[in-house]
Amino acid sequence: MDSLRKTALAAGVLYLITFSSIPTLALYGPVRTDPNYITGPGPDTATLWGGALEMIVALACIGTAVALYPVVKRQNEAVALGFVGARVLEAAAIVTGVVSLLSVVTLRQAGAVANALPTGQALAAMYDWTFLLGQTLMPAVNALLLGSLLYRSRLVPRILPLLGLIGAPLLLASTTATYFGINDTLSVWSVIATAPIALWEFSLGVWLVAKGFSPSPITKGMTAAVSAPTRNDGPA
Repeated sequence: MDSLRKTALAAGVLYLITFSSIPTLALYGPVRTDPNYITGPGPDTATLWGGALEMIVALACIGTAVALYPVVKRQNEAVALGFVGARVLEAAAIVTGVVSLLSVVTLRQAGAVANALPTGQALAAMYDWTFLLGQTLMPAVNALLLGSLLYRSRLVPRILPLLGLIGAPLLLASTTATYFGINDTLSVWSVIATAPIALWEFSLGVWLVAKGFSPSPITKGMTAAVSAPTRNDGPA
């Protein structure tokens, strides 16, 4: 397995790992929706598992950008750096959200009383905002950046980045509407707007794992650079 194939495999696996955050929609249900959660009884296992999954997702987000950067920078280094920065920002928002919910768990286990209710609600609201700006807005930005790089470079079939480039404006519009209170995060419109981006990222992960990068001027140039013989000007 050559280095390009390993790079594609690593990026693909990391993209698929990011989908491990899906169960958090159910795991975080009580702590996000119950205004009295911080003072209530019961185990915090679901919230703790949700936090662990999201930490894995945050690291995988950064990993996808780090893995792809050496390849896509050959198409446009500035855009590739922007993609890395956007992925890091997304991961930072995820970690901030996890910290806010785990803080609720800490206060609850410490025996928080009724006067801690506003704090619990504020921390849950903080998670909602980091989710909107981190895991909803940033995937649209990522799709525009990485999608444009992959579409122009032909490193994967163009239908894949096209999904991201089409879905990004839809998700941006949905996120903007949610930001101004016109739309709800779990509305039908939000689900429809999110679907193309989710399909783009999942399809990209599957393709990179199964097929790797498609032959292109970039892959040919990288292969030639690796296989070129090293010149030896020293004595025989």
